[in-house]
Amino acid sequence: MTKRPATSGKLANKTVLISGASIAGPALALWLHRYGFTPTVVERAPELRPGGYKVDLRGVSIDVCERMGILDDVRRASTDMQGGSYVDNAGATIAEMPADFFGGRVDGDDEVMRGDLAQILHERTRNDIEYIFGDSIATLTEDADGVDVTFEQGEPRRFDLVVGADGLHSHTRRLVFGDEKQFKRHLGAYISIFTAPNDLDLDRWETYHALPNKLVCAYSSGGESTAKNMFVFGAPELSYDYRDMAQQKKILADVFTGDGWEIPKMLDNAAAADDFYFDSISLIEMDSWSKGRVVLLGDAAHCASPASGQGTGLALIGAYILAGELAAANGDHSVAYERYESLMRPGVEVNQKFAEGFAKEMTVSSKGKIRLRMALVRMLPYMPWKNLIAKKITEDVQKAAFAVPVKDHKEYSVYEG
Repeated sequence: MTKRPATSGKLANKTVLISGASIAGPALALWLHRYGFTPTVVERAPELRPGGYKVDLRGVSIDVCERMGILDDVRRASTDMQGGSYVDNAGATIAEMPADFFGGRVDGDDEVMRGDLAQILHERTRNDIEYIFGDSIATLTEDADGVDVTFEQGEPRRFDLVVGADGLHSHTRRLVFGDEKQFKRHLGAYISIFTAPNDLDLDRWETYHALPNKLVCAYSSGGESTAKNMFVFGAPELSYDYRDMAQQKKILADVFTGDGWEIPKMLDNAAAADDFYFDSISLIEMDSWSKGRVVLLGDAAHCASPASGQGTGLALIGAYILAGELAAANGDHSVAYERYESLMRPGVEVNQKFAEGFAKEMTVSSKGKIRLRMALVRMLPYMPWKNLIAKKITEDVQKAAFAVPVKDHKEYSVYEG
């Protein structure tokens, strides 16, 4: 690669601490390094987190992946899902639909496992970026020239800027902005997902079973010998420790014990899973995503929940915009943070509104309503207006996928190629 001048002036605030090594943090680190900054990523987990669910990459996020140089890797890691079916309590198929209809996808869109995308980003950055695993920020003390950071394990250090890219339950947000309850809005449901044996012999296929106020799914993506089991259920906000996996597994078992189909076996899978994920379907809504030298990114700033299908895309787009605006402002965080938020916020609000609507559709309240929905799904392929329905679903999804426009920051790159 050939070096070129990074900006028109001296780059200020070069050292950046990023909390979180999932998607948003490594993506930001990649761009910051490319623009001449010196990022450090700290992650509470002892190593890169595996597992997770399928994540959609659509619209602008595909463009960002291409600009990052990871699009070919994303294509190779594609889930290559072919379709899905709804089954009754005996496992008999009620209806089937192709994957693009399920996901509202168009040509160019893709889908990968969250863990695969995290691995791609880590592989692209680990040789250039300092990663600190098994540690977390303890305190942040800001002055006019930087931020003094103490860690739970490591020695204190000083950074010019700090970015919280540490998810829905952001520790950085809590330290700087206060308790999560101020910003979290529960959408009335919970979701759990984990790796499990492929007991249904699924091949790039997802199978759903609906119960009153509940939805259960098993799927297996391309190249995987295992499957994912997913549970969704409606509930008011529950009180539990989001780091206590055993407590979360008990909540899930209490809700689904006694239900039929493959659910007893899936609950056994949950009990044995070491990548068990459980959380509320919630939004994070804040008046501002920055305070002084600290800024939030991805779910920490504006979680749109799994109901949006856009959380990962927004994280990638936000990382691109935040890094680009810091480069364009020669590191002046007060200018860059304001520009980043003004560019991102309108599109975030579109996606959060989409999530709010879809969260209500994820579970159905009664057996009668389930029967009606299944009848409609079964008849859909034979309806003369089926294409109009598919078009409307796709248009709504794509509107969310293109809600955040991006501009070209290439001129600020330290590297060509």
